[in-house]
Amino acid sequence: MNFKLLLASALVFSASAAGAAEADYSGFVKVSGPDLVKPDGSKLFIMGTNLGNWLNPEGYMFNFRRTNSPRMINDMFCELVGPDATAEFWEQFKENYITKADIDFIAAQGANTIRLPFHYKLFTDEDYMGETANQKGFDYIDKVVSWARNNGLYVILDMHDAPGGQTGDNIDDSYGYPWLLTSERSQKQFCDIWKEIAKRYKDETAILGYELINEPIAHYFEDKDSLNALLQPLHMRAVSAIREADPNHIILLGGPQWNSVFTPLTNWTYDNNLMWTCHRYGGDATAEAISHYIETRDRSNLPMYMGEIGHNTDKWQADFARVMKENNIGYTFWPYKKAGGSCMNGVKMPEGWDIIVEFSEAPRGTYEEIRNARPSGARLDSVKTAMKTYLENIKAANCEPQTSYIESMLLNEPQPKAKAKTKNGKRK
Repeated sequence: MNFKLLLASALVFSASAAGAAEADYSGFVKVSGPDLVKPDGSKLFIMGTNLGNWLNPEGYMFNFRRTNSPRMINDMFCELVGPDATAEFWEQFKENYITKADIDFIAAQGANTIRLPFHYKLFTDEDYMGETANQKGFDYIDKVVSWARNNGLYVILDMHDAPGGQTGDNIDDSYGYPWLLTSERSQKQFCDIWKEIAKRYKDETAILGYELINEPIAHYFEDKDSLNALLQPLHMRAVSAIREADPNHIILLGGPQWNSVFTPLTNWTYDNNLMWTCHRYGGDATAEAISHYIETRDRSNLPMYMGEIGHNTDKWQADFARVMKENNIGYTFWPYKKAGGSCMNGVKMPEGWDIIVEFSEAPRGTYEEIRNARPSGARLDSVKTAMKTYLENIKAANCEPQTSYIESMLLNEPQPKAKAKTKNGKRK
């Protein structure tokens, strides 16, 4: 079965590639061996942050624990204050959470790249973050790309939540299993959305590339090995769809089990502008700890990029950032903004937010439990006030820059230089 999928994907790719436009890399960042090269021929070493929580809310960024996926957070707010108030909250949230001032701030710290996670529903008519039709995904990306371009920043578009769910946990807003890997309907929608994105941005040089899928296939599942075998055919199918519209942009590929295992990805020669993306939280801040990433990079002669890193002590982060620089692995820290610290810009949580957290943690599996948990009277008024205040607090001007965290990102330390080419064209 897996062989047939591989063969079918290869045939689809060959057929589409034959009719695709010829690549023209002028103006675009491109892959050159293990390096990324800017249009002027200089090396680009990625350093920056992730705009997490903006277009794919996560519970812990609001101080929620059990209520941790976009769907669960939305349902909780609807149960707490009603669907109309919830829709209004999300609309204001999307307008305030990331603005030009945020992108200006990121650039001023020395970053050169922003990774932009998004939910596939933003390109559909599915119910998501206050909209049930005419989702505005392109509007939000257009704004960020424009602000980034004006600051000399590059943008990586990351489908963090794919149709059907690719991870099987809260981060992909799934139903507890990576159904994308086994669903033809979800895979077609996945590829169709990427093709539409590629059509729109095929000429946009401020976009560094398209990250197909975030952290596919969590480690929890007993059948993860068989699921892992389905990932490369899906990659190939999506790359083929993108190349029908866009021959120029880099496409980023992550491995299963939280972007950490690359052995199932045995073919990287079906496209000439691919690179790897990995993630790491915790563990030793040493080159030995990421030796498997380095080995994958060296074996394939393709760039390796740490798409997510962070949530640790400032010393660990600085030590690890230095290790990545020494080993030619660019990085974007996670996240840029959230409740409290461990980010570039901290959000101050308002008085009364603890009532919302309490409700989010309460049993709400039946309607009776929802009624019993919902606050009333003055406590409900406090909730509504807290939600309004939060929407003000998330504005860039009201956030609290986390100076020591920013320093630990080493954004202003020298970038590693590109290695010289040998006679056979490979880099030393």
